[in-house]
Amino acid sequence: MAKFVYRMQNILELKQKIEEQEKANFGMATARFNEEQQKLRELMIRQAGYERQLKELSIGNIDIKEIKTCKNAISSMKVALRDQMIELSKAQKAMENARKKLNEVMMERKMHEKLREHAFEEFIEEMDYEEGKITDELVSYSYFNSEKEEG
Repeated sequence: MAKFVYRMQNILELKQKIEEQEKANFGMATARFNEEQQKLRELMIRQAGYERQLKELSIGNIDIKEIKTCKNAISSMKVALRDQMIELSKAQKAMENARKKLNEVMMERKMHEKLREHAFEEFIEEMDYEEGKITDELVSYSYFNSEKEEG
């Protein structure tokens, strides 16, 4: 029996390799997004700590220098939070772009796999047809020879 050879197998393999690369890219983009999200949480916690410290400094003996230092720290934290939110947004956009690219590549690979399946089905049908022809020829030959022997 003939062996099935898909003429675009190298393209399918290339699509599979590209998909693996895009999966890795998406994984890295997701990791970066998670990292930026964690940094944002940590900054929020630090800001909350400074705000709690400011409240405590306002009660009891008031130390103006400490209050100013704490207010400056809160202002710095607000700037850092804003900057971190921008970084988080960039990471989210990069992650979404990587997800879109991965989806496109996956669809292309699936399309090529469908084409391969279709080509394989055609190959099987062709082999069945050829096998049927050979069987018919053998039956005809056998019948013809048996008629000769009888006649």
